[in-house]
Amino acid sequence: MMRRFTAETLSAAEAYALLVGIVVPRPIAWITTMDAAGAVNAAPFSCYTFVCNRPPMLAVNIGRRDGALKDTAANIESSGEFVVNVVTEAALTPMHASSAAYPPGVSEVAALGLEVLPSARVAPPRLACSPIAMECRLERMLELGEQKSGLLIGEVLEFQVEEALLEQGRRIAVDRFLPVARLGGPHYATLGHILTQPKVGEAGPTEQR
Repeated sequence: MMRRFTAETLSAAEAYALLVGIVVPRPIAWITTMDAAGAVNAAPFSCYTFVCNRPPMLAVNIGRRDGALKDTAANIESSGEFVVNVVTEAALTPMHASSAAYPPGVSEVAALGLEVLPSARVAPPRLACSPIAMECRLERMLELGEQKSGLLIGEVLEFQVEEALLEQGRRIAVDRFLPVARLGGPHYATLGHILTQPKVGEAGPTEQR
């Protein structure tokens, strides 16, 4: 038996609980930014994907906290730059810890003792524990819905990828990558068993019988 949930009757929290439980697994964008004082912020967001390949672009949804921009969104709006660090199994614990609500101006990087490395094209550094980082410049920021959730679209200027994760020069070896995905509530997932299917070519005419 199916239970119906009419969207207009749901609170924001109720709709959120359904969405994060249904739209799974979700990749995690562990974003580093810098504020005006030079403090490095690191926070994870799991509502993210790529939206264009030339130029390469990523989209990240960042909600508000008590009606105000979160530090990550405020820093990106101010500087126009950010780095998406990919989360692997080895980085799960510090990534999860960085999701805590730190006071404004407090650097999660400093508080958690995270090592950073300089980026090539943007001011915010990348996280040393991440084997893949994408240096981005803000392309546009859109406000969505009653709560003015921010959809940030960033153009990737530089990909930083550990050579050990590459095969055939430019492809990511997913079996060595070991990314972590976000599920609903406090739950995360690994890739587990990988299912491989043959490449599908152009479909021909349906055979008549």
